[in-house]
Amino acid sequence: MTEREIEAFLTIVRTGSISAAAEVLYVTQPALSRRIRALEQELGYQLFIRKKGLRNVGLTAEGKAFISLAERWKTVWNESRALKDMDRSGVFHIGSVGSVGTYLMPMVLERFMEKNPDCSLNFHQCHSFEGYKYVEDGSLDLALVSDDMFSQEVLTVPAFKGKMVLAVSGQLEDSSGQSEDSPGQPEASPGQLENSPRQPERMLSPSCLDPEKEIRLPWNPEYDTWHDYWFGLGVRPRVMLNQMSLMEYFLREKGCWVIAPEYIARMLKAGGGPDICGLQDGPAESVIYYLVKKGKYARYAVEFLEIMKQVLGDMDGLNMLI
Repeated sequence: MTEREIEAFLTIVRTGSISAAAEVLYVTQPALSRRIRALEQELGYQLFIRKKGLRNVGLTAEGKAFISLAERWKTVWNESRALKDMDRSGVFHIGSVGSVGTYLMPMVLERFMEKNPDCSLNFHQCHSFEGYKYVEDGSLDLALVSDDMFSQEVLTVPAFKGKMVLAVSGQLEDSSGQSEDSPGQPEASPGQLENSPRQPERMLSPSCLDPEKEIRLPWNPEYDTWHDYWFGLGVRPRVMLNQMSLMEYFLREKGCWVIAPEYIARMLKAGGGPDICGLQDGPAESVIYYLVKKGKYARYAVEFLEIMKQVLGDMDGLNMLI
């Protein structure tokens, strides 16, 4: 995948035809077509619908979905080329997965900026695989991710972890259709914050949960394997999300539940949100890793990690590993 191929694709999308795109790019139509064929061959699917006699080209379903990816690829490519001309001495580029960015980074970054008023902060929310890519190409100085991957250029270090617990709104309806008291009812011995600072007291088996009431988030591959074991591959959750910030909204619906790291569930509970309890035979602990380029810590990276350790060190349900 090259810059010319991406530019060819986006120009055709913008102009609506290969002939018009060829004029914009000052290339012949056959040359432009070759770029698109090379891109499609590398991707493994067709981007445009080709029919004889049609002046304008149409996009396949994959082509429509690829537009946003191509635009992001172009942005990252341009930023990467500009790095050699940038003065990064007073800039800190950091990224994180959605859960960390939504619930933990505001506290940490506020303290960081208080101690570094002259720093220009550039924060980017990203998926784990993107975090590795951005640290590799220098777009990010440090990234916080939930999925441990292999990279020859990136150092992956466990930063903190938290047990996965159940958060439920109102009455919990089990998979048989029977309702039981939510974890917050007095007779259920709930794990309230004031009585249990570290662990919810009540434990439920995943078999009690109705998967059609689930608010599903893809935490990491290990969690997906555990989820498939207990609920099967064909189950349809109430809501499937890849944006952590929407979770609280959907948890307002009575009977809906989500499995999340304990430190996030406790923050929701403290804000008047859903009740929480533990899971018997639950998924493995959620681990957050920090990524930096091997052999090189950016100017602000070490200080940021120290501040993060101080701010998050005493948080209920979160265990620092650095």
